[in-house]
Amino acid sequence: MTATTATAAPTSTRTSAVARWATIVTRVVTGLLFATTGLNGFLMFMPAPDPSTMAPAGVAFSAALSATGYMLQLASGVQLLAGLLLIAGRFVPLALALLAPMVVNIFLFHVFLEPSGLVMAVLVVAAEIGLAWAYRDRFRPMLQAR
Repeated sequence: MTATTATAAPTSTRTSAVARWATIVTRVVTGLLFATTGLNGFLMFMPAPDPSTMAPAGVAFSAALSATGYMLQLASGVQLLAGLLLIAGRFVPLALALLAPMVVNIFLFHVFLEPSGLVMAVLVVAAEIGLAWAYRDRFRPMLQAR
């Protein structure tokens, strides 16, 4: 009985260690991405894309967000906060919940308005889903019908 348990344990331990590291790497890389883009919304240290290379619908959408006077700042603030939380590994489920609508919007923006960034959008969606799955036990109480 103990021989069977001893041989099964290292495999599951190794698998869980790989899963833990994959989760940590995904969390930190996603956090760095969102913290950087959020900070860029305030400090403008990355060059803005040339509107002549973008689809007209994407330019119009971006201009409409800018015209509100607050929406881009709000989005940048949420991205910065959530990115920092992901990097720190604190309140990760909250950070994922804050980013979920932004990730959906990023994905749909690239599907319908600006297809050039679709690969990156799919990677961001995959990271969000993967992290949500890794933290699924934290979301379970919120998703229970009462």
